[in-house]
Amino acid sequence: MSSSMSMSMSSMASMIVTATSAAASATSSAASSHDMGGMDMGDNACKINMLWNWYTIDACFLSSSWPIRSNGMFAASCIGIALLVVALEFCRRLGKEYDALIVRQFKRNLNARAAMVQIPSVDACEGSEPPFATFRASPLQQLVRSAIHAVVFGLAYLVMLLAMYYNGFVLISIVIGAGIGKFLCDWMIVKIPMFAQNHDTSGKNIDHQVEEPSVCCG
Repeated sequence: MSSSMSMSMSSMASMIVTATSAAASATSSAASSHDMGGMDMGDNACKINMLWNWYTIDACFLSSSWPIRSNGMFAASCIGIALLVVALEFCRRLGKEYDALIVRQFKRNLNARAAMVQIPSVDACEGSEPPFATFRASPLQQLVRSAIHAVVFGLAYLVMLLAMYYNGFVLISIVIGAGIGKFLCDWMIVKIPMFAQNHDTSGKNIDHQVEEPSVCCG
């Protein structure tokens, strides 16, 4: 009788241990599945999903210190992201303009020296063959170019990280910012030489000699 009771008590204890282990396993599994869809940090809960999503409230970007607690905060974040992309386009244009500036400065200095020694300038006609000159940026100029490039690289990396949240509103903000940045910072301007032509009353062209915009060297 005592042997039977001992076996019964052992079976009950085994069942309790098994049930406890199963409950713990289920709890761990539920917590793990919850963490896959979003990171629960108590009051600072963040909804993070590596698949396409339209999260607004409780979404977080780049850091848990950037939680979205209202629609107004989310709208401000989208505007800020768009402006970040505009700033990226501005810095890209700044780099191009700075390169063009230092080349123009070198060209002016070269033309001034060419005029002093009476040799053809670099603005000579296409038919002539002016002396070959090589431009190399100074250490200061190269430092400025490198700094602009570093800023562009950093901004582009932040935009890439924001895009990796796969949030539809964020991606739309990035696209809008890119369009605005292109419109404001990369306006196409091309200088095209004008060639005058006279027309008679019959509409036929009358050819005549047109003075070249720059005089060929002798």
